[in-house]
Amino acid sequence: MTLWRQVLAALNDPALDDAERERIVARGAAQLAAHRAPAGQQPTPEAVMAVALHEFALVLDVDQARTALRQSGPARG
Repeated sequence: MTLWRQVLAALNDPALDDAERERIVARGAAQLAAHRAPAGQQPTPEAVMAVALHEFALVLDVDQARTALRQSGPARG
């Protein structure tokens, strides 16, 4: 399943626990922050936190954002 399908499922699945939902949505926010970062620049944890808040109404702390960045892999190929 693609990350975006996982994000949509996580946002709509009441059976999913909060920690797992946050982990999946945080990875989506990290990927979106990477896509929006200027060419040649890596997204910052602060950018991931902003995307999570504004796009998904999810408040992340800096450690969650860093973890999501590590889990999302390289920003560009």
